[in-house]
Amino acid sequence: MMIEVLKSKIHRVTVTQSNLNYVGSITIDEDLLDAANIIAGEKVHIVDNNNGERFETYVIKGERGSGCVCLNGAAARKVQVGDIVIIISYAMMDFEEAKTFKPSVVFPDTCTNKLV
Repeated sequence: MMIEVLKSKIHRVTVTQSNLNYVGSITIDEDLLDAANIIAGEKVHIVDNNNGERFETYVIKGERGSGCVCLNGAAARKVQVGDIVIIISYAMMDFEEAKTFKPSVVFPDTCTNKLV
């Protein structure tokens, strides 16, 4: 049996930009992506702690060390710059493997979006 489990989470980062006129997606600082084991193009769920919005999109690499968390396209309408969001990805795996799998979870500084 295959089940879907938490693979990666960037817990509580601040939205630094939004770009309504971009094709779509979320741009995330490459340092955060590496720490959370998330890759460009990966599907992620975004949870906005300020307004309760929940939606999914895909990842674009942002400039390393920039602290960038930018919602693009239609997703830009669901958040405000300054909102605190959680970025989550899931993976399908065998039930037995899932019992011992350890997800990558990072807790950046919400003021700078840098790893602490």
